[in-house]
Amino acid sequence: MLELKNVHTSYGRIQALKGISIQVFPGEIVAMIGANGAGKSTTLMATSGVLPIDSGEIFYKGRAIHGTPPEKLPPMGLCQVPEGRRIFPRLTVDENLALGAFYRRDRTEIEADFETVYGLFPILKDRRRQHGGTLSGGEQQMLAIGRALMSRPQVLLLDEPSLGLAPLIVQKIFDIINDINTTRGTTILLVEQNANLALQTARRGYVLETGRIIMEDRADALMHNPEIRKAYLGE
Repeated sequence: MLELKNVHTSYGRIQALKGISIQVFPGEIVAMIGANGAGKSTTLMATSGVLPIDSGEIFYKGRAIHGTPPEKLPPMGLCQVPEGRRIFPRLTVDENLALGAFYRRDRTEIEADFETVYGLFPILKDRRRQHGGTLSGGEQQMLAIGRALMSRPQVLLLDEPSLGLAPLIVQKIFDIINDINTTRGTTILLVEQNANLALQTARRGYVLETGRIIMEDRADALMHNPEIRKAYLGE
């Protein structure tokens, strides 16, 4: 569904990714874990076209997409929920969600998707006339995910969905991530600082360190790996 082959990218003279290769198969949740600065978010930004790559290749459903303008990818079914939510604070919840479907013309189905999103996140329906900037952090994260779902993604790139949220809200967010994957069949590439939660959620995982993949395996195998438990799971 998604493949990165030997991807290199940089911020000025600083090389951020040093030959990243990742495969994500249809219907999977794949997690990327690693310390801050390891290159996890950079990998997602390179995949979504926000950050140009220096070399390597990125394929979506077998089609090369490196060099594709980022605004062209959501209509193709590839959408990112960025770190820090990045909702539009002066727009209402309804307006934020509508922007997720800005390229679509199927009005009846768009209305149905509004109801689907509000079914997943009932609190957003209660806040639908409220400006995004007045929502709590958890509600803003729900809105960011809901906005992405309005594009009907086949592959969803999720960047730090638990960042800054209370544990109960985090669990709710991840319950919904699992629901999106199982009921809608959406393939998910997940970047998450909470390595334990990420590996509990994912089928497979990649471990990044200073712009390189140092390990890949089934999520359950990574969870039981002594090195991973010591470095990332607090043991």
